[in-house]
Amino acid sequence: MRNFDYHNPTKVVFGKGTISRLKNLVPPRGKIMLVTGGESIRKNGVHDQVMDSLKKREVVEFSGIAPNPEYDVLMQAVDMVKKEEPSFLLAVGGGSIMDGTKFIAAASKYTAGDPWEICSKLAKVTDALPLGVVVTLPATGSETNNIGVVSRKAEEKKIVFHADKLFPRFAVMDPEVTYSLPDNQVRNGVVDAFIHVLEQYLTYPVQAPLQDRQAEAVLLTLLEVGPKTLAQKQDYDARAGFMWCANQALNGLLKCGVPTDFATHRIGHELTVHYGLAHGEAIAVVLCWLLRHQRENKQDKLLQYARRIWMIEDKDEELAVNRAIAETECFFNEMGMPTRLTDYGIDPAEAAETVRKGLERDQAKLGERGLIGPEDAADIVRASV
Repeated sequence: MRNFDYHNPTKVVFGKGTISRLKNLVPPRGKIMLVTGGESIRKNGVHDQVMDSLKKREVVEFSGIAPNPEYDVLMQAVDMVKKEEPSFLLAVGGGSIMDGTKFIAAASKYTAGDPWEICSKLAKVTDALPLGVVVTLPATGSETNNIGVVSRKAEEKKIVFHADKLFPRFAVMDPEVTYSLPDNQVRNGVVDAFIHVLEQYLTYPVQAPLQDRQAEAVLLTLLEVGPKTLAQKQDYDARAGFMWCANQALNGLLKCGVPTDFATHRIGHELTVHYGLAHGEAIAVVLCWLLRHQRENKQDKLLQYARRIWMIEDKDEELAVNRAIAETECFFNEMGMPTRLTDYGIDPAEAAETVRKGLERDQAKLGERGLIGPEDAADIVRASV
């Protein structure tokens, strides 16, 4: 097992009716700036619940953050922060809202230069507005980590940033607010969480048996509750299991002491920027092809995955690995998630060249061993037919 530091200061408030506890979670004094997306939280009553809990507080709102939060829109929110001078930010929504709010929190206090440097140069964030979150769409685990992703159309980039100052102070997680989610958002969330786990699990062995079994527990639970969340929209236990899995998949615990490989996400970001695929859709059309391409480097963990997750006992190890990857693809398809670029009418050859150029521009070397270069990424995308 590798050396590691682990610290997670976010308080999780989980369960039915927990939005009502906001009044005791936000700081007792100062203006609150609510950061939201579209109309969904007004239609499903979440906005009313939030405002009712904060009815004795001064609240201003910035609305309109879309999926894959756009830098220019976020800078409008930064301008609002400087005008209204809130002392606390409250994100209400899914991963994009939470990520966008983290950027707003950092950019509002950034004085060293252009705020885009927080993303483009991973400039050090020495100060940030405090924030809390109300989760309405489980998927990214952003509610209890210090990571965000921001897009900038002008540069055709989608970039990950992180800073210890950006951990939310608290995360309110009520599974009942997910009842109104459309099926595509549920399937995207389940698949995103599943792939988050695999990117920390399917690398190479480092004698970390607890981390392996923690990852396997999340994977097995997602296989169990994922289909239920689609079949029974108001199955509280299934929704609670899904929400907690999405959190555990990327709260920092699974990566402790182990190598990670977020190449699927990095390649997926290129596809999202250039072809408009939702985040979950983009990584779903990459993952299995990446595993096939990298099977030699990942052989030991792929075989463990086959045995422990899919209960495949074939003595032929190559066959076992093939079956495990095929079962993964089948699971995604059963959740209603396409796994090939051609399913979206996208030419894999064209997309491969687009991805190659993007990674070449950034001189990217991906994978747990840094062995996935631009040409390898292009080969992976080209196979998604």
